[in-house]
Amino acid sequence: MKPGLTLVGGITLFELVGAVLVFIAAVAGGKVIALSLRRSLREKVAAHYLDMVAKVAYYLVVVGGLLWALSILGVGLSGLLVAGGVAGLVVGFASQQIVGNVISGLFLMVERPVKIGDQVNIEGTAGFVDDIRIISTTIRTYDGLMVRMPNEKVFTSNITNYVALACRRIDYTVGIRYRDDAEVAIGAIKEVLNEHPYVLVEPTPQVFVESFGESAVNLTVRFWSPVSTWYATRSELLWRIKQALEAKGIEIPFPQRTVWFGSDQEESSRSQKQVSRLRKGRGERA
Repeated sequence: MKPGLTLVGGITLFELVGAVLVFIAAVAGGKVIALSLRRSLREKVAAHYLDMVAKVAYYLVVVGGLLWALSILGVGLSGLLVAGGVAGLVVGFASQQIVGNVISGLFLMVERPVKIGDQVNIEGTAGFVDDIRIISTTIRTYDGLMVRMPNEKVFTSNITNYVALACRRIDYTVGIRYRDDAEVAIGAIKEVLNEHPYVLVEPTPQVFVESFGESAVNLTVRFWSPVSTWYATRSELLWRIKQALEAKGIEIPFPQRTVWFGSDQEESSRSQKQVSRLRKGRGERA
């Protein structure tokens, strides 16, 4: 007979307290080990890999502590496997999404389509990746909201990573008046691009006439910039281009429409006849 107060299943109070203490110690020890790894390897390992190593170490310690606590209660590994087989069928149906999120989280940590700090767009949610946990991923949106997304959704969604590559293309459409010289405008814009330190030389910046709009000749401005300075460069150059065009006497036109009025009765009558012919051609009544 075991000493001390016996609880359900022949487990004594002493064993129960010991198991709880072991599990608590394992959780605390896992956090200490993870923190120590982060501090000791901070200068030697990339941040995203260091985070993954720390999390794996933490969960290994916790699982080890859980198995130890169960052994104190008299639950052996073989018993766990048998119980797990039966319970797994029951729990499996109820926790499909959780298991899917855990597995997706492991794949996210291994494949790493996104990393902590990346700017991404996942299913319409855009912002910075704040954390990748075993079940969910949190995104800090540009307007300061924290969005938690299940890992299964993240892993199976189309992910747009804005900072995965070293550089990014910037496109503008700049309209000038029809009476302005397009060659002069193109030269002024190219001069602005060539002077900016964050406009890449290769691929070569492009400025060309794209189309003839209702109120303007539309120029396309296309160049590449380092992804780290992409947004600031885009905002700054847009205003500089406007200033450079104005310095050359070139204006960006506003939408306008020309209306012709008849100057005498004869012209007015001729216009009405033209309108009537057009309406008859379309099958409309006068």
